[in-house]
Amino acid sequence: MLETTGLIKNFGQIKVTQNVSLKVEKGERRVILGPNGAGKTTLFNLLVGELRPSAGSIKLAGKDVTPLPVNVRGRLGLGRSYQKNNLFNELTLRENLTLAVATARGAAGWLRRDTLADGGIRETVEDVAAQVALTGLLDHPVNAVSYGARRQLEVGLALATRPLVLLMDEPTSGVGPEMIRAFHDLLKSLPRDLTVVIIEHDMDLALDVADQVTVLNHGEVVFDGTPSEARGSSLVNDIYLGTWAHA
Repeated sequence: MLETTGLIKNFGQIKVTQNVSLKVEKGERRVILGPNGAGKTTLFNLLVGELRPSAGSIKLAGKDVTPLPVNVRGRLGLGRSYQKNNLFNELTLRENLTLAVATARGAAGWLRRDTLADGGIRETVEDVAAQVALTGLLDHPVNAVSYGARRQLEVGLALATRPLVLLMDEPTSGVGPEMIRAFHDLLKSLPRDLTVVIIEHDMDLALDVADQVTVLNHGEVVFDGTPSEARGSSLVNDIYLGTWAHA
């Protein structure tokens, strides 16, 4: 469903992503691990088209999307939630989700009365809100809800586009244990035909939801295997020395 071949990204003389080749199958939950500076977010920026690779290729559902811009990749089925909130804080959660759904359908450049009243869009908004446990907050302004709810909304905005592949950049960043458990349940509840690639720092969450684990270090893939293999890998343990919980 999502494949990279020999992906390289250099910023001048600095090599950030080095020959990254991944193949993520349809419905797979792939977790990307690595210490700070390993190149994880740069990899995501390459996948969605915010950065152009210095070399290598990216395929989505068998189609080469390497030269395509962000909006085209989005229409082809690539969705992303960000590590930092990118929300319209003065609008309600419903209005944020409505914008995402309408834009994905090519129905809105901005909120219009007919967009808000569209039954199909409204139904999708309510379905997504239920999926990310935000139904009771839909008519609250974003700036009036908790940080955890905003993180859930970020995921909802990505899901609202009905992606084939969902990229999630540290969805539990900055939230407490209760919110981490909620995200665990959310990830487990996502449809199994949805392919999910997650950058995550919480090891327990990452290894529990993953089908496959890829570890980056200094921009290179240094490990690719199952969660149980990751737990037993001396290389992975060395990379996370001091933070990795030995099995």
